[in-house]
Amino acid sequence: MIQKLLLAGLVALALAGCENNKSVFIERIKTKNDMPTAIAKLRAALKSKGLTYVETIDHAKNARKFGLRLKPETVIVFGNPEIGTKLMTCNPSMGLDLPLRMLFITNYEGETSILYTNPEYWSLKHNIKDKTCLAIVRQAHAAMQELAEKAAAK
Repeated sequence: MIQKLLLAGLVALALAGCENNKSVFIERIKTKNDMPTAIAKLRAALKSKGLTYVETIDHAKNARKFGLRLKPETVIVFGNPEIGTKLMTCNPSMGLDLPLRMLFITNYEGETSILYTNPEYWSLKHNIKDKTCLAIVRQAHAAMQELAEKAAAK
């Protein structure tokens, strides 16, 4: 009985320090838009927010070059160099996750989804504990949510 209470106490103590919503590492938003429309909406949202578009990676197109088949799957890479630099000063390993990216996928039924890594997961992955850095991470999460919602909007 005492061992169970101690274990429960240790678990509660470990979870008490969690300040972020890291329970969902990959966010997914379904859209009624087809993939090209959703991507165009994201590109427009990036431009309106003053974010830098970096590149488009069409995984299905790349697979076809090798005679392989893949459902439509496209990554849009983008960022804000000023904010990205601030994050990399929090921990240089942040460079592994920057610039930002969103994945657009279409399933066999023709339904499109938008996926992205929850930026609040970075605090675990990159051991970010500084309050200023955590605030930037929360802002990045809010921005990613907003961009995905704009891309998904009809």
